[in-house]
Amino acid sequence: MELPDFMSYSDKFSSKGFVEKISRVAKRAGSKLVYVALVLFYTLQSKEVSVKDKAIIVGALGYLISPLDVIPDAIPIVGLSEDLSVLVYVINKIWVDVPEEVKQKAHDKLSEWFDEDEITEVEDFLNEHRTKDTPETGEAEA
Repeated sequence: MELPDFMSYSDKFSSKGFVEKISRVAKRAGSKLVYVALVLFYTLQSKEVSVKDKAIIVGALGYLISPLDVIPDAIPIVGLSEDLSVLVYVINKIWVDVPEEVKQKAHDKLSEWFDEDEITEVEDFLNEHRTKDTPETGEAEA
């Protein structure tokens, strides 16, 4: 099966358009969703990431910015939680392949929009999900 030419959709994922969308919903969405979205967005721009990973990233980010959702974003808490679930699923799939400079770039951007307490919350959230869903040892937890 051949992957579609997802780079032909790159105009839909411009840096300016993405940052504008994220900055509009940043406080409402919360630092967790914003950080994961930024990591995925910056990972998409990296040359070190496989075509397969880029394809699932495009799908997740497309779902995030699409006005059509299973649960509309306008519904408080639940709407954006659903988007976060999609992004966390994808980040767990590709996390080991995300370059450290991408993680740092996302962290730096997050620092512009959120305070230190919210950033610590993101780090705790990611550690919890990585430990639970994708143990670094590669072995299932007991």
